[in-house]
Amino acid sequence: MDFVVGLSRSPRGNNAIWVIVDRFTKSAHFIPFRVGQSTEALAERYMQEIVRLHGVPVSIVSDIDTRFVSRFWDSLQRRLGNKLKFSMAFHPQTDGQSERTIQILEDTLRACILDFKGSWDDHLYLVEFSYNNSYQARIQMAPYEALYGRKCRSPVCWDDIGERKLLGPYLILQTVEKVAKIKKHMRAAQDRQKKWADAKRRPLEFAVGNHVFLKISPTRGVIRFGCSRKLSPDTLDLLTSLERVGEVAYRVALPPALDGIHEVFHISQLKKYVWDDQHILDYSDMRLNCDLSYEAQPIRIIDKKKKVLKNKAIPLVLVSWGPNSPGDSTWEWEDEIRAKYSHLFSGNLSHF
Repeated sequence: MDFVVGLSRSPRGNNAIWVIVDRFTKSAHFIPFRVGQSTEALAERYMQEIVRLHGVPVSIVSDIDTRFVSRFWDSLQRRLGNKLKFSMAFHPQTDGQSERTIQILEDTLRACILDFKGSWDDHLYLVEFSYNNSYQARIQMAPYEALYGRKCRSPVCWDDIGERKLLGPYLILQTVEKVAKIKKHMRAAQDRQKKWADAKRRPLEFAVGNHVFLKISPTRGVIRFGCSRKLSPDTLDLLTSLERVGEVAYRVALPPALDGIHEVFHISQLKKYVWDDQHILDYSDMRLNCDLSYEAQPIRIIDKKKKVLKNKAIPLVLVSWGPNSPGDSTWEWEDEIRAKYSHLFSGNLSHF
């Protein structure tokens, strides 16, 4: 289950779509509704559109939308005997089925609006029929064929159904064969997707007391720790792992400036630190602003040169910055460095 929101308001007052997909047959239902409706109203639509046609499901996979984590929805599903499964922020593939269906739904609705005009609400039932009657690569057949044993007739007549009657033992035998075939195709598709996901995974494990780097924004567009600038640092400074929480999470020691942030992080947010004697790990001079920005300080002059122009020569120095960015060096104007950081050296500019 998932929601498509942000749509224009239709003449019927709807501005969102509730997408519900059966994981086995891949059949989908697109239910229009209005954002702001109570969970009780959505539950009533759920009973009318899903339970009436398919019965009570065994489990429901969804994200942690406020409607899905409400007490009313949880108590309703527990009384029906359902098991609620929520996708994690670091495992989006858990809810990949509905996300992919939403992409197809949006593309199809966009094409209908461009070709047929009118409101998206007027074409939603046609989109649902077209989706359920179309070939699905994962189950190697159309959802209607997996659900009813045959494809549904359509004006397009892209499949010849004929007048054959599916009665008696032949129907049972064919249904059993189709279920076995669907399971085989789904297992192959799951193994293929698992292979792609495992190719990006690396075994990572930390011991208590190890130094780690913490990723500030693991996903593009997500604002974490108050950092929203595009070129802001992607990792927080060196931290210490305190203990392991579960199989894929660790508790780390955060600095006092991050008191309001939970100290348990997924292992994908942590990066192992390899000890190097040349790294400067002195935090005494570090001054973090409220938005976690900082002002780097020069630690030494690596090289000098003069940039000769037509009428003058500009003295430049290659400055090594730290302690927040050890190893970074840039060419700066010598007079500006001397005036701005005169308190850090005396006499010789080469020694800060």
